[in-house]
Amino acid sequence: MAWRFKASKYKNAAPIVPKAEACVREICVGSYQTYGNNIAASGAFMAFNWEHTGSSVAVLPLDDCGRKSKTMPLLHGHTDTVTDLKFSPFHDGLLATASQDCLVKIWHIPEKGLEQSLSDPEAIFSHKQRRVETVGFHPTADGLMYSTAAGCVALFDLSTQKEIFSNNEHPEVIQSASWREDGSVLATSCKDKCVRIFDPRAAGSPIQLTAESHQSIKDSRVVWLGNQQRILTTGFDAARLRQVIIRDVRNFNTPEKTLELDCSTGILMPLFDPDTNMLFLAGKGDTTINYLEITDKDPYLIEGLRHTGEQTKGACLVPKRALKVMEAEVNRVLQLTSNMVIPIMYQVPRKTYRDFHADLYPETTGYKTELVAGEWLDGSNQAVPKMSLDPAKREHGDEPIIPRLGPKPFSSTTGDVSFDKVFAVPLAPGSHENISNVGQDSAVEMTPAQGAKPDLIVEIEIKKKHEREPAVAGNGVQKSLTTSERRKIFEQNSESSENSTEGEDRTDADLRRFSSSRSSFAERRRIYENRSKSQVDEKPQSPVPLRREHSKVEPLKPSQQQQAQQQQQGNVIDTKRISVPEGKLMEEHRRGNGAGLKKSATETAFSAASTKRTSTVFGKVSKFRHLKGTPGHKSTHIENLRNLSRQIPGECNGFHANQERVAVPLSGPGGKIAIFELSRPGRLPDGVIPSLVNGSNIMDFQWDPFDAQRLAVACDDGIVKLWHIEAGGLSEPTNTPAGELTAHLDKIYFIRFHPLAADVLLTASYDMTIKLWDLRTMSEKCSLSGHTDQIFDFAWSPCGRLGATVCKDGKIRVYNPRKSETPIREGNGPVGTRGARITWALEGHYIVCTGFDKVSERQISVYNAQKLSAPLNTASLDVSPSILIPFYDEDSSTLFVTGKGDSTIYCYEITDEEPYICPLSHHRCTSLHQGLSFLTKNHCDVASVEFSKAYRLTNTTIEPLSFTVPRIKSELFQDDLFPPTRITWSATLSAEDWFASNDKAAPKVSLKPEGMETLSSIQQVPAQPIKKPDHAQFGGQKSEYEINKQQEIQKSVSARMEFTTKLEQDDMEGVDENEWQE
Repeated sequence: MAWRFKASKYKNAAPIVPKAEACVREICVGSYQTYGNNIAASGAFMAFNWEHTGSSVAVLPLDDCGRKSKTMPLLHGHTDTVTDLKFSPFHDGLLATASQDCLVKIWHIPEKGLEQSLSDPEAIFSHKQRRVETVGFHPTADGLMYSTAAGCVALFDLSTQKEIFSNNEHPEVIQSASWREDGSVLATSCKDKCVRIFDPRAAGSPIQLTAESHQSIKDSRVVWLGNQQRILTTGFDAARLRQVIIRDVRNFNTPEKTLELDCSTGILMPLFDPDTNMLFLAGKGDTTINYLEITDKDPYLIEGLRHTGEQTKGACLVPKRALKVMEAEVNRVLQLTSNMVIPIMYQVPRKTYRDFHADLYPETTGYKTELVAGEWLDGSNQAVPKMSLDPAKREHGDEPIIPRLGPKPFSSTTGDVSFDKVFAVPLAPGSHENISNVGQDSAVEMTPAQGAKPDLIVEIEIKKKHEREPAVAGNGVQKSLTTSERRKIFEQNSESSENSTEGEDRTDADLRRFSSSRSSFAERRRIYENRSKSQVDEKPQSPVPLRREHSKVEPLKPSQQQQAQQQQQGNVIDTKRISVPEGKLMEEHRRGNGAGLKKSATETAFSAASTKRTSTVFGKVSKFRHLKGTPGHKSTHIENLRNLSRQIPGECNGFHANQERVAVPLSGPGGKIAIFELSRPGRLPDGVIPSLVNGSNIMDFQWDPFDAQRLAVACDDGIVKLWHIEAGGLSEPTNTPAGELTAHLDKIYFIRFHPLAADVLLTASYDMTIKLWDLRTMSEKCSLSGHTDQIFDFAWSPCGRLGATVCKDGKIRVYNPRKSETPIREGNGPVGTRGARITWALEGHYIVCTGFDKVSERQISVYNAQKLSAPLNTASLDVSPSILIPFYDEDSSTLFVTGKGDSTIYCYEITDEEPYICPLSHHRCTSLHQGLSFLTKNHCDVASVEFSKAYRLTNTTIEPLSFTVPRIKSELFQDDLFPPTRITWSATLSAEDWFASNDKAAPKVSLKPEGMETLSSIQQVPAQPIKKPDHAQFGGQKSEYEINKQQEIQKSVSARMEFTTKLEQDDMEGVDENEWQE
């Protein structure tokens, strides 16, 4: 029994909390319902969830401190809460994030940290519409990542960016996973109250052992105790007491130790250090962090000093190589609170801290490994070499040991160092010769015993073919370099490669084996996009992408014009579809003086019919990619709203606005709708709000698109009431409508006005019929049938001939109301039954539908209007009960979607080529909104490059919202953003003509203000007649616009400077004229 009282070196390890000045302060952290720790640390950085939604991630240097701005650079990569995040154990700048948006993303953090916000990850992995719960890296194989979603365990190879293993044998959600230190097996805890030992390489079922664990379905965690045969789990028992259980895998069904703590509700996050056997238990929501030491004999858990402080939102351990070993710091816990990150040092008391205490620091796991994902999956096991923490044995003394900040160079064992094989991306057309030349000139040889390693681990080894061969080849690539020299080259150039832009022209040197720009996925993507060409697609394209084509074509520089002419002769057209600011475009035209910019007939036809890029896998480039949403000034808000109704059905948008006034439903009996004049913003007076009293519950309401004074309101008694609002607005409550239409005998789902014909109204009812009415005669004209369940939504096509519906029975139907009562086409829609919305896109060739999947996740689907059997593509957003309401701008092909109670307006571009749904910059509002209503195009301020305008309803305000595109030459009319638009604010034809099938297309009008020059007119360069070279014209002629601009600058400068025509020699005494004659 003497062993029981054996003293431990770490028994008195004391937590030391720094002063507030040494902590990261004034951050914004919310409470997240996830299975992750919400914070992670590497030897160089810390990363944690940001803001209350948790969709962004903050990344800071590990030793950072002080106040942080809310505008600091972040990782904006997910559309929903980040559930887990982990750093690679072999690359301090490689971060993996998992989110509820079903995606896992890989990020590369620059050496100096985030200097600007990042939204483009290095790689993306999807879990196919399943929320990702946990993510992490393999402890011994570099480039091998795991993630769990629902009951699925998946392994990914980062070098090939492919899934190499997947298993769905867990019956419930996997709550936690932990690798054994040697990387052989994985332990998982599941919501079915069981813990399992999982071997992905095992023949047959990978689940090797299963045992019942904590008897509560609440959250549980598991951690493998280093390289031992034991695991530790935390969770809750049947009485909801917090438990800690230790199990030996050799006797898996019987717990070795069970410790019951308290009845707190926060899950205990276990943080274990295998070198010292120190265990830290940090409970979410707790103010204490428990320290225990684990032993291999009874009592197994020995309690140490407890830390009490701030409430914990998350916690993690710092890698051992980043500790201050000369201060006897044996561990450091990063505690994440609601507004701080507190580094808690655990220090062992010693008489002096001048020397290195080797007894406290056994050799720890290093950060270099020779094992890659493919070798591990084939059955190879290789331990990570140990390293000493003694500063005397380190290269940089007592400084923290920091490995490479990001992926190491890629390698290959064969002499074939082609771009596609080494980097695992599609080969860029036109780059075969350049790459093959580099591969031949480099003369790369590898050690045969290493095997194929096209991954992130092994550095390139280059040997001379002959000792007397020149050190530099013809392409300028040095052949004979030592490992340390190659490492220095990569590290010195990593910063410049990260700061390079996508639109820059790259030479063939970027593709060389030693180029620093090949050290990350992002750089390889940029090189590939710059070298890729547009390919001709024979299918017809819609006018919307064709109008945008010029913004994606970068003009050739003068140095490239000769090469372009040679390519044209060889029937090869190299067109870079890269987003170029118009200012740069104009500058290139000026420099080139128009020479070589005039396209041949063949090239003109190609640019007009040019379609998708070969690099669409990396995302589509759009002029509206960086759209910006800006709320109006507070002086334009309508404030002090009260008694907003929350009982409006889901089929109703709940808020409608036109250019003069807005309609807002109020709570209480009588079906009240308040009308507010937009011309009178400000604070509403207290008291009774003038409203329209309908007498019955409101089901839906909508403004007449051609009459800003007429409002139609549908009630649950089947009656549609038509209200006429006087020019001055409402001054008192009224209950007398201008007209009533008894449309149905049952409740009405929704009403829709016709987009082109005046006085045509559509109603849909609980009797599963849709009726069309002529409001002049108040008579029914058409009736549509064929629905078998609740009708969620109806949308008119842009031409006004067809209509599309989405129904609770999971079907999408297309009608031609004037020819058939039954649908002319039918297809499968969203499977969720909560609700759905539908709209047309791309001039009626496509249909966009928003709804829910079978697990209640919100999604957006795009269909071909002629083939509704299956969607062309589906984008998943998040899990939320509110229905996504779509608003489509046909001129920009931009889709805005948001829901009641959301704070984010999601923006997408709808295209007629894959992937059909291209995400744009989403707009995040400062508060939740209850509704959103867009105005017609003629009310946009095109002088400010405003392409869409809306009004947003919050709990207490109505505020305008402007969507603009950043442009340099904003004083010009951006005719590439504003094509002639259809007139939808006045009727194109009457109800009589429409019901008589006398269709008429809506006329189009230009939005260009008078006296405003267009951008295209400035960019056009007149063709110069061919004549002999004139040395006086080598400088290039300036356009009239440039000359006028230069004269204005000269005048403004001259007005600020003293100007005189008197010369200095005029005041000097000259020589007499007689002296000149002599």
